[in-house]
Amino acid sequence: MNIGLKSMFYKYKRSVNWWDQGQKDAAVKHLDLRCCRRDSAAFQAVVSSDEEDFLATAGRDALLWKGGPLKIIRCELDTDAPVRTEIRWVGLIGDDNGTPTADALLDDVHVFVAKRSIQPVWVELHASESAAPGRYSGRIRFYAHTMFEDEVLVETLSFTLAISEASLPEPSDYSFYLDLWQHNCNIARKYEVPYWSDAHFDLLDRYLHSLGQLGQKALTLIVSEEPWSGQSSFIDAEPSDLNEYSIVPVRKSMDGQFHCDFSAMDRYVALGESHGIAREIEIFGLINIWTNVHAGYGGLMEGHPDAVRIRYFDEAEGCFRFMRKTQEFAEYVSMLEAHFSEMGWTQRVRIVADEPESMDVFRQSLDFLRTTAPSLRYKAAINHTSFISENIEGIEDYVPALNCAAEEHEKLLKLKRDLNGTVAYYVCCSPEKPNTFLSSPAIEARVIPWLAEGLQLDGFLRWNYTVWPDDPLRKLSYRPTIWKAGDTNFVYPGKLGAPLLSLRYKWLQRGIRDYEYMQLLKRSGLQAELDGVLEGVLLFRSPQELSPASGLKAEQLYSFNPEHYDRLYEIGVPQPASS
Repeated sequence: MNIGLKSMFYKYKRSVNWWDQGQKDAAVKHLDLRCCRRDSAAFQAVVSSDEEDFLATAGRDALLWKGGPLKIIRCELDTDAPVRTEIRWVGLIGDDNGTPTADALLDDVHVFVAKRSIQPVWVELHASESAAPGRYSGRIRFYAHTMFEDEVLVETLSFTLAISEASLPEPSDYSFYLDLWQHNCNIARKYEVPYWSDAHFDLLDRYLHSLGQLGQKALTLIVSEEPWSGQSSFIDAEPSDLNEYSIVPVRKSMDGQFHCDFSAMDRYVALGESHGIAREIEIFGLINIWTNVHAGYGGLMEGHPDAVRIRYFDEAEGCFRFMRKTQEFAEYVSMLEAHFSEMGWTQRVRIVADEPESMDVFRQSLDFLRTTAPSLRYKAAINHTSFISENIEGIEDYVPALNCAAEEHEKLLKLKRDLNGTVAYYVCCSPEKPNTFLSSPAIEARVIPWLAEGLQLDGFLRWNYTVWPDDPLRKLSYRPTIWKAGDTNFVYPGKLGAPLLSLRYKWLQRGIRDYEYMQLLKRSGLQAELDGVLEGVLLFRSPQELSPASGLKAEQLYSFNPEHYDRLYEIGVPQPASS
């Protein structure tokens, strides 16, 4: 057996001759770890055999292989540190080229491991706010047996954990502005439950918990049918169901009046707030609707520039219809505005435009909404630099794509100074680097918050928390010429009704926690020391070099060495004197 320890940023890919590479890339027998309070430290252990298949388990239940005699390898962790421990086998997900790549953190207590392949296990040590600072030790042991043999200890690996006095904030109090969009109808479909049912909200509770642990700031509410037109799934030879529908049922009563049922909306907002997601309520479906007229995804309302689709039940006719008059849409928008006001949400609500293409159509739609509902506020995710210079009245939050933020950085910072809202950046199917694809280097998820700090932006947005294709654990690759595997998700649909987190989720979380520690350092007057660490991680000389047009390689823009990032924690936060 070959057993050792690796960094939390280890990414295993099973490929041609990978076994030889794995032998050369030797694991170690000991690691020194550190973390703050309200923080965690993590690593991976790797186990493999070049002679036989085996079953790997992290449980204590009796276990035999269903196919007969097979070696069982059991790992067990013990530590004297005052931490909560977590052990999860890492599942391999097929990349676009078919390469099995480590990503999903599995619920499975045991996994089958083929000979000449490497099985990583994720180990994480969670320190609460009350954890006593100090230096602790721990071991992870591996035992082996076959059938009814007694277990034999085959390997002992060790680690130390230094817990500092510094304490990170609660995730709900993070200053990093994280906005990962939620596609909740897709969650319901994966578990085959009705939209907005009790069963659906039980699932959403668990998914929002995972977002809350990242410090998520925004709740996604879709208030019309198909604002993204099914992500154009109709172009695919094997389309996946990516349709998203309104959370607000509408009916037209016998007297011709429209009525909205806001109960599911209110329940979702309350659920998000229970997980600390309370900064923003982002509304999709009122402006900048994606269209494809030839495929049937066009506009419905005569005289209105945008393709908004509001479905309602007509009680007089006993059937569903769609609003086709601009005045009907105006009534609906007014009802939304009134409800936001009644609930006390007006300051938090943002009407979101996702990558507007036509400035004329966007201005017309924006003017209509601002006239109809003057209290509404607006946010735009933009993917072309000219938008930044438009200075469109009414937009309070700007989220440019990274290349736009880089190319127009000076204009963006000037705009940021003049705004009451936030300015973040996003990546999606582009740029290729940095990104959070399955094929992306592990460190790129960590560098995302560091770039926000270096560019003086407020945070990060991505569209992709749960935009899964139909069977993501079996086949994540979907439309690979546009979306690389992993572009559509940070988590997977777990069979126990909760999300399976990914390595990419954990690496991004590490970067967000790095960002929060940076804020502690700045508040402690340690900006100069922080700048020294930033210079060793962010290698570009000007923001414009981050644009793909610069032609620079990723290694020229930011460090790929985790130790350069970890130097952040060599700067101690001064503790207040005890009284």
